[in-house]
Amino acid sequence: MPKVNCGRFDVNYVEEGDGFPVVLIHGLAGDHTAWLPQLDFFKDRYRVVAMDNPGSGDSTAVDAPCTTEELADTMLALLDHMSIEKAHVVGRSLGGLIGQHMALKAPDRMQSLILAASTPQVDPIGKRILENMREVLEWRENWADWARHSAHMFVAPGFYNDNPEAMARIEALVGNEARSKVSYVNLNQTALTHDTSDRLGEIACPTLIMAGRVDPICSMHGTDILSAEIANSETVVFENSSHFFLMEEYDKSMTTLTDWFVKHTP
Repeated sequence: MPKVNCGRFDVNYVEEGDGFPVVLIHGLAGDHTAWLPQLDFFKDRYRVVAMDNPGSGDSTAVDAPCTTEELADTMLALLDHMSIEKAHVVGRSLGGLIGQHMALKAPDRMQSLILAASTPQVDPIGKRILENMREVLEWRENWADWARHSAHMFVAPGFYNDNPEAMARIEALVGNEARSKVSYVNLNQTALTHDTSDRLGEIACPTLIMAGRVDPICSMHGTDILSAEIANSETVVFENSSHFFLMEEYDKSMTTLTDWFVKHTP
């Protein structure tokens, strides 16, 4: 996997396939492996890129506070390095916050923007959840305890109750002790300070908004604001899911993305 300097951060990434570029930006608790199903699914039709965000995987740690604007600059520098002039940008959770600033900073680089479990500003319940997650990590100082206290917030109650093996895998993945704790603490604050609520009307590219109906982290409150303020947007709600609807309703999510790419790829 190549690693390139993108200004403040070195970024590790993977690339699969040929065709029009699709760029996948993961959330706060993940790394590029969160996108393995999408990489495998779309690589026969598109040039699919997934990176380790700064603070994740093999990319540079985030050892001091940063903003979603800075992370957007990092992603745009990565596109420059890869000679990608225009792409579909898919941002999940924190990745969606980054994607909003990419669309604001470089509208000519955006073929389309897909916001999955995103928000213009974390609302009060989402703020409390993120603050609680950060405090658990600071108090317990190990990822396994953080995962045990946090993983149930990512999925709908029905999924949690009916899929104990899947939940065990999720806890093992996000409980990986190799993850940088200081990066998580700083990026948690990055998410909490994000606010594009007064600039959403400037996002001009076609935008797909995807949301889990019972997501408490990036709730329907934020989804409704995105839908109302981004003029050239469509919204798909996953009625039986929470923050991890890309997994909880995998078939519907892949069909939604497939149809969107077909419709908006030149």
